Amino acid sequence: QVQLVESGGGLVQAGDSLRLSCSVSGRTISRFAMGWFRQASGKEREFVGVISWNSGYTHYSDSVKGRFTISRDNAKNTVYLQMNSLKPEDTAVYYCGADGLNPYDGSYDESQYAYWGQGTQVTVSS
Repeated sequence: QVQLVESGGGLVQAGDSLRLSCSVSGRTISRFAMGWFRQASGKEREFVGVISWNSGYTHYSDSVKGRFTISRDNAKNTVYLQMNSLKPEDTAVYYCGADGLNPYDGSYDESQYAYWGQGTQVTVSS
C-alpha cells in the first residue's frame, strides 16, 4: 500500500520560510513525478508545483514562482517544498501527490495523480 505523509507545516509570520516534506512508503517514487497542491478554506484545491522523476524538470504556479522550490531525494523516497517569503495568501492545507502517468514532466491536473497524502496545514499571519 502506497502511503504519502506530509510534514513541516505550522504557523509562521509573513516573510518567514518553511520546508515541507512528503515521505512516501510502499513504492519507490523514482517512477513518479511528484506534485504539491494546496487548498485554502472555502476554495478548491490548486496546483502549486511539480517535479519530474529525475528532478530534471520543475514547474510552478505563477503565485509561487520565485518563492517556492520543489526538490526530491529518490534514495530517501522523499519530496520537499521549500517556501520562502511566505504571504498570508499562502495559508492553506498543502498536499503532495504522485503522478505515475506523466513522470517526465508531471501534471498540474490533480486527476492525473494516483496517490495523495493527508495534507499539512500552513498558516501565515500578517
